Amino acid sequence: METNNNLNLDMEKDQETPFDYSKRAQWLRAAVLGANDGLVSTASLMMGIGAVKQDVRTMLLTGFAGLVAGACSMAIGEFISVYSQYDIEVAQMKRESGGETNKEKLPSPTLAAIASALAFSLGAIVPLLAAAFVKEYKVRIGVIVAAVTLALVMFGWLGAVLGKAPVVKSSLRVLIGGWLAMAITFGFTKLVGSHGL
Repeated sequence: METNNNLNLDMEKDQETPFDYSKRAQWLRAAVLGANDGLVSTASLMMGIGAVKQDVRTMLLTGFAGLVAGACSMAIGEFISVYSQYDIEVAQMKRESGGETNKEKLPSPTLAAIASALAFSLGAIVPLLAAAFVKEYKVRIGVIVAAVTLALVMFGWLGAVLGKAPVVKSSLRVLIGGWLAMAITFGFTKLVGSHGL
């Protein structure tokens, strides 16, 4: 009975301790950044190529190439970044403990790379799926913009909710940034394409 009471007291203490949302910051940043980057860069590539080439096949191939290249780039970048952090933390542990390290508390570069590639791919698949079934050019562009707009708002909302940040402000920031990227890519590609390059 004594052990059970101690267990209950320990559980109550754990429940009273406020959750530190800053601990979520690193993985949340990587996941939201990866998904948002996949969404915006792939949609922008598709919009850019759509500004000069209206057929669906070209647009989808461009989007698919963007998905693969972006996922690989994000994975490699995250692996290198987290591995650098890993090396620094191992060296610090060795200095503090006289050569011993507790590697269980260290970040995994491989898991970070996989998570980053998956998050990018999740975002990138949205404009690809939106464009895949629409043959008419103007309708396809509208469907891509609508799908990407919805996903941008959802990613902004999700990041805000998980990080306990202001939802409207976060969602608007993500939405406006995504719209700007697509509009600038479309506009500059149209401009360059219209001059015969």
